[in-house]
Amino acid sequence: MKSIAKKIKLSGVGIHSGLPVNMVVKPSSKPGIFFRRTDIKNSDLIPAHFDNVGETLMRNTTIGDKNGAHVQTIEHLMAALFVSGIDSAVIEIDGAETPILDGSAYDFINAFADIATNQSGIKKIIVKKPIVAYRNELVKTMPFWKRLKTIILNHTIWRHGNGYVKLSPNENGLLIDATLVYKDKIIGTQSYSCLLDGSKKSVDKFIKDISKSRTFGKYSEWEYLKAHGMGRGANENNVIALNDTGDGTLNKLYCPDEFVRHKIIDAVGDMFTSGGFIYGHLESYKGSHALNNLVLRKLFSDESNYEIVEK
Repeated sequence: MKSIAKKIKLSGVGIHSGLPVNMVVKPSSKPGIFFRRTDIKNSDLIPAHFDNVGETLMRNTTIGDKNGAHVQTIEHLMAALFVSGIDSAVIEIDGAETPILDGSAYDFINAFADIATNQSGIKKIIVKKPIVAYRNELVKTMPFWKRLKTIILNHTIWRHGNGYVKLSPNENGLLIDATLVYKDKIIGTQSYSCLLDGSKKSVDKFIKDISKSRTFGKYSEWEYLKAHGMGRGANENNVIALNDTGDGTLNKLYCPDEFVRHKIIDAVGDMFTSGGFIYGHLESYKGSHALNNLVLRKLFSDESNYEIVEK
C-alpha cells in the first residue's frame, strides 16, 4: 500500500457543469481510493471501486449515488494515481466532478511528480480465465427508459453494437490493446498497444506517449450538450473538437492517433477501480467505460477467475 506524504491541491472546472471545483488529495492509512464531497454536509466516503460505479452514460465514469453524493469523470485522475503508484488516498472535492484540467491524465500526473512512479507496492489481481463483456449485453440489461436516455445522450452504443472488452491472462502486467472504429475520417480505425509492467521504463513511456492525449467530441454536438447541462467546461485546450464533416479538427492534434491513445488512459483509470494492479491482457474493440466496468464485474463475480497477491 502506498499513499502520499503531503496533501496536494488541484483546482479547475468540471467538464460538464463548467463550474469551478477544488480538490485536495490527502494521505490515508486505509487501503483504497476514496472521495468525500465537502459541499455536502456529513458526506460519507465514496469508494472509487468498480462495484460503486453508478453511471457511465455520459462518456465518463461516475461513482456513488447519482441522486446523492457522487463524483463524475474520475477516470483520468484514477489513471494518474495508478501510474504514480498511489493506491491509498482520500480525495476531498467541493463539487460533483473532478476538474478536467487539460482533458488528459498529464496534469494530474505532474501533480504527483515528486512521488516515485511505479506500481511496485500495489496488490496484484491476476486474471486466471478469459472474461468478455459485449456491448449488446449492456443494451439487453437496460430498462426501456434507460435505453431511450442512452439513445439521446450517447447514441454511439448503438453505432458500435459489436464492441467488446476482453480480459485474459497475461503474466507480464497490464497489457492493453485498444481499437477505435469511427465513421469520422479524421479517426477512422485506430489501434494502439500499451504495457504497464510495474517498471519505471513502462511508466515513463506511458507519460511520454499517452498521458497528454485529450478527450474528444464533435463540435456540432456541443450546443446540444450545453443546453442539457453537459460539456459546459469544454474548450479548445481540454477537448479535441471534430469539425462538422468529421474530416478534421478545430484544434491541433498532438499526434494523428491521439483519439485511441486517450482510450488507453480511460482504460487504465477504469481498471484501477478494481482496487489493484490488474495482471491481464485487456482487449478493447469499440470499448467504453460501461464495458470496462462490466468486464470487471464479470471478473469478480467468480473467485476462480482471478487471484489476489498482496504486496
